[in-house]
Amino acid sequence: MIRRLLTRLGASALVLWGAVTVSFTALHLTPGNVVDVLIGSSIVTPEVRAQIIADYGLDRPLPVQYVTYLGRVVRGDLGQSYQLHEPVVTAIGAQLGPSLQLAGSALLVAVTVSVTLAVLTARRSRWIQVVELVGVSIPTFWTAILLLTVFSFQLGWFPAVGADGFAGLVLPVIAVSIPITTLLTQMMRENLELVLEEPFVLTARSRGLSDLGVRLRHALRHVLVPAVTLLGWVIGLLVGAMVAVEQIFSRQGLGQLTLSAVTGKDLPVVMGVVLFTAVLYVVVNIVVDLLYLVIDPRLRSAA
Repeated sequence: MIRRLLTRLGASALVLWGAVTVSFTALHLTPGNVVDVLIGSSIVTPEVRAQIIADYGLDRPLPVQYVTYLGRVVRGDLGQSYQLHEPVVTAIGAQLGPSLQLAGSALLVAVTVSVTLAVLTARRSRWIQVVELVGVSIPTFWTAILLLTVFSFQLGWFPAVGADGFAGLVLPVIAVSIPITTLLTQMMRENLELVLEEPFVLTARSRGLSDLGVRLRHALRHVLVPAVTLLGWVIGLLVGAMVAVEQIFSRQGLGQLTLSAVTGKDLPVVMGVVLFTAVLYVVVNIVVDLLYLVIDPRLRSAA
């Protein structure tokens, strides 16, 4: 277990180092003067410009600049947003709550609906395949616009834009969760159909268990491991979807912050979001590894 944990931590450190290196390389490969790239569209005084050069070590050789930048990131200093006039860490922290609320709710809905549909439709219904194909194929931004048009503008059931609370969260959560739900349902249902052909399922049925009991108590556990593996990859979908959904519904969050930073050429914020996403990816994959041990007792025995 210690060796496994150390291996995972070492791989995570390499991922984060790679993200920092890519961010540094992108900064210096961007056309134009590095100081102008960092400032973006903001107007700063000569004193602030000199401070930027000192902070990033831009008057030093490139390897020294890299080491300086790496040290600042390790200390948690992601730089200054010259468009928002605040540290990047502060800007990300201020927008983190709404994004986590949206992502967590969408993930909870997707997992709940996926497990339910997979258990109820495995070896029973084929119409669900058509729904899954449609759900995966439709772009998230198009789904968000359609939901906004029908349920906000026409029916008036939910607020259109910028609302807080449960009512303002319903449509964004549905828009984000649809592609994840269809993807998870398809994968879990196909694996569940294969598991239901295994001999241990016949043994469980011979003991008098109902069909639903066999699916929930015996078969479902065998499809949760690949589902959890897929959830680690789904985090990338969530980050991408939030950019479009938060913009369409005028919600605060990291997606809105990223889009504003890209539009305003606020590169420190863009780089900060990239690094934060890398950290989130690492944390999620470590949690996924731990969930393997919880779901499958055989992995605990092997460990």
